[in-house]
Amino acid sequence: MKSIDTMPCPCGMPSEYKSCCGRWHEGQPTASAEQLMRARYSAYVLKREDFLLASWHASARPASLDLASQRPPPTWLGLDIRHHDDIDESHASVEFVARYRLGGGRAQRQHETSRFVREDGRWYYLDGHLKR
Repeated sequence: MKSIDTMPCPCGMPSEYKSCCGRWHEGQPTASAEQLMRARYSAYVLKREDFLLASWHASARPASLDLASQRPPPTWLGLDIRHHDDIDESHASVEFVARYRLGGGRAQRQHETSRFVREDGRWYYLDGHLKR
């Protein structure tokens, strides 16, 4: 059985998890909002609620996500980064489409533009606006 460290990274980059999003999940700060977006997607795939909450800006962070209790749990199918905009050195946005399936249902997509802020050298997810 393969270790998760040597499996392809869920974010879609052509790297092993350990050398891609795994390092962000273990505490290394991301260099860009796009890297944080990819790491957050991988955290949803891997149910890393600890990372998701830690990477959420304190002004908007929920108390919990309770990913383990989602019924049916989503099966994440892929991430497509559409656009990354560095607004200034402390603010950025990332437009993405994440595809998923609930149970045996049809594939669905979440098309969102997320806002990020950098504080003390770390990027944080602030909020997102769904696109139709």
